[in-house]
Amino acid sequence: MTALTEPTVKTISFEEYLAMSGEDSNTEWVNGEIVEMSPESELHQEIGFLLLTAMGGHIQRNRLGKIRFERFVMRLEQIPSAREPDILFVRNENLHRLHPTFLEGPADVVVEIVSLESRLRDRAAKFYEYEQGGVPEYWLIDPDRQTAEFFVMSDRGRYSAHALDADGYFRSRSLDGFRLKPSWLWEDPLPDMFTLAGLVSDDLPD
Repeated sequence: MTALTEPTVKTISFEEYLAMSGEDSNTEWVNGEIVEMSPESELHQEIGFLLLTAMGGHIQRNRLGKIRFERFVMRLEQIPSAREPDILFVRNENLHRLHPTFLEGPADVVVEIVSLESRLRDRAAKFYEYEQGGVPEYWLIDPDRQTAEFFVMSDRGRYSAHALDADGYFRSRSLDGFRLKPSWLWEDPLPDMFTLAGLVSDDLPD
């Protein structure tokens, strides 16, 4: 009698993954396997765009580094994995790791906007990968539950939840001078980008 065997899963290299991914591809790469991602909701897009413009304006005004968003790959060797965070920020001192289509190593800030389909992946698999890969700050924004969690890397290499201050602001350690009040993200309608741009920045020294 022939023993039954489990079907083998085809694996590909990171280079093969990069070659096949593009603007129309909504996939990630983990341990050599392709992971299909679901389409994003309208609310996901709106909150993502609001955060992107607020963070991007602050970064550009203060010349802090560069920001990238969906379809841009962050490669972590420790897993190995190639994820496409909703938003990632790279400080000036780490720009040498930025390539035309991917970042080699951890971003300084990673933002994931949670959907019903991605909740487990964002809170478990990606949490573990980003922690092991050395991402200093991981922001989890959940529009459906109207929650925002900010995880900051400790000296022991583990994430701990970063509390809001007495005024309800999260103040980033990796994105100098940037503050965010999560309640802004649940307003209906959402604040316009010009209003928000004037609220997210603490004064930085010249």
